[in-house]
Amino acid sequence: MELDLIVTAGAIHTLEDARPRATRMGVFAGRIVGFDEELDGCTAARYEDFGTGVIVPGFIDAHCHTTWWGLGLSAVDLAPARGLEELYALLSAEVARLRNAPSAWVNGTGFNHKHHDLQFPDIHRLDEITGDHPLYLRHVSGHLSITNSATLRLAGVFEPGYTDPQGGAVLRDADGYPTGVVEESAQALLQDLLLPYAVPQIVDALDAATTRYAAVGITSFTEAGIAAGWIGHSPIEVGAYQQARRAGKLHARAQLMPTLDALRPLSAHGTDMHGTGAGNGIDLGIGAGFGDDWLSLGPVKVFMDGSLLGATAAVTEDYCGHQHNSGYLLDTPEAYRERVDAAYRAGWPIALHAIGDAAIDLAADIITDCQATYGMNALPNRIEHFGIARPDQVVRVAEAGIAVTPQAAFIGPLGDQFAALVGPERESWLYRGRSLVDAGVVLAGSSDLPVADNNVLRALQSSVDRRTDGGLVLGGESEGLTPEEALRSYTQWAAQATGTLSSRGTLSRGKLADFVVLSGCPLSAPDIAALDVVATAVDGDFSYDSRTL
Repeated sequence: MELDLIVTAGAIHTLEDARPRATRMGVFAGRIVGFDEELDGCTAARYEDFGTGVIVPGFIDAHCHTTWWGLGLSAVDLAPARGLEELYALLSAEVARLRNAPSAWVNGTGFNHKHHDLQFPDIHRLDEITGDHPLYLRHVSGHLSITNSATLRLAGVFEPGYTDPQGGAVLRDADGYPTGVVEESAQALLQDLLLPYAVPQIVDALDAATTRYAAVGITSFTEAGIAAGWIGHSPIEVGAYQQARRAGKLHARAQLMPTLDALRPLSAHGTDMHGTGAGNGIDLGIGAGFGDDWLSLGPVKVFMDGSLLGATAAVTEDYCGHQHNSGYLLDTPEAYRERVDAAYRAGWPIALHAIGDAAIDLAADIITDCQATYGMNALPNRIEHFGIARPDQVVRVAEAGIAVTPQAAFIGPLGDQFAALVGPERESWLYRGRSLVDAGVVLAGSSDLPVADNNVLRALQSSVDRRTDGGLVLGGESEGLTPEEALRSYTQWAAQATGTLSSRGTLSRGKLADFVVLSGCPLSAPDIAALDVVATAVDGDFSYDSRTL
C-alpha cells in the first residue's frame, strides 16, 4: 500500500500506553495508519526524516483569544515600554503616523502597570497627545482598558444621567473626572464604537495569528468567546472562521465558544429541553460539537468575575494592599443561575470564567446543580482559569468531573504580581498544578493569549519549575508537574477537556495526523523552554517547517 507520508525521527512519543514510543509513523488521508513494523511493506508518496528530532502529539491551547490577538498584531505594542514617558512617546509616534487620518483610532496592546511603577497613564496627558483621535489601549489582562476624553465623549460617559453598566466601571478621580481606566463589562462602551469588525479583517487576523500558532507547535485551539460581549468581534464571527478555513488562512483546528450573550431564547416542543420546551441557544438548534475536525462549536463561555491583575476577580478575602476590595461578580448570582440553566438545558456545556475563589464557589454550584438536574451534555463542563482555588475547591471539582484551565504560562511574567496581591497565606492556591493532578482533575494547558504568550515549550517548563521572573517558586516546588504531565496537559488532557480525545491529543492508529517535531526530548531536557520547534503538521501536512525557512 502506498501511504501519503512516512515520517521518521529519533523518537516518537505517542503518550499511548499500548505503544508509548516509536521511530516511524505512517499517514494516509490525514490519519495515522501505523508505526514501525506495521509499516513494513508500505511505500509512501513522501518521506520525511527528522534525524535525532523528537515527535510528540500536536499541542492544544485549550483557552486563548485568537482574533483579539491577531487584530492586536497591527496595534502599538506597549509591552516594551518602561515608564510612562516611554509609553507616551510610543503613542506620540503613532499619532504622528496617523496625521493624515484625523479620526483614526489609536490602538495599543500589552500594557501592564508593573512596568510603570504600578501607575496608569494620566488622562490629561493622553488628551494632549491624542487630541480628537479615539484611543483604545488594552491592559495585558484583557479586563480593563485605557482611553481618553474624546473616546469617553463618543461613548456618552459625559452625558447627564450616565451610569456605569452592571459588572463594570469607568474609574474616576477624587473630583469625579474619569481617569481613563475602564474596567470589565464597561469596556463594551469602547468596543461598541469599533464593532462589528469586518469579516475580511477577522480573516486576516486569523491568518496572521494561526501562522504564528504553527510556529510554536499548536495544532488545535479553543477560542474562548466569540460573537457577543466585550470579547466578541462580530455577530457573524463563525462565518469569518468558515471563510478563513475555505481560503486556506486557518492554520490550526479551532473550537469556538459562543459567549452567553450570543444565545437567545428558543422555544421548541414541550418535551424538548428536558421537558421545558424552552432554553437559550442558537437558531436551528445548533449546539456544542456542531462542525467538523477543523472547525466546531464548543461550550458556552460565561464571564463570572474579573481579573487577578486588576484585583477585580471575586475572592473571599481582601487583596493585599487593597483594603475592603475583594473584587466582584460581573452579574448577580441569581442572574447567572437563571441564564446558565437556560443554556444548559438547551444542551450547551458550560465554561465558566472564575478566577477568584468566591467566583469558583458559584461556578461549582452552578455546574453541579446543572449536572444533577440535567445530566452531562456533549462536552465536559469547565472552569476557566481556576486562579485562586482553595484546597476544598480542588476536591469538589474533582468529584464533579469538572475540567479546569489554569495558565502555567502566567507564572513567569505575572506570578510575582499575583503573589503580592494574595499574600503568602494564599500563594499556594494560585494557578495550581500538582494538587489538581493528584486529585484527579483534568488539567488542560492553555495560554489565555494575549494575556500571556503562547510559547508552549516555555509553559511546559513553567508547569515543571513554577519559577516567576523574580525567582519565586509559585506555590512551592510541590505544585510542579513532571515533564510528562506537563506535556500531557497540552496534549491528552487538553483533548479531554475539549471533548476531542477520540481524534487528537495522543498519537495512535486512526487519530488525526497532528504532531510536532522538537529539537530534543521534552521528557528529559534540562530546560524544555530551550528546545526548538522544528516542524508542525496538521493532517500530516506541514503548517510550519523550519527547514524550509
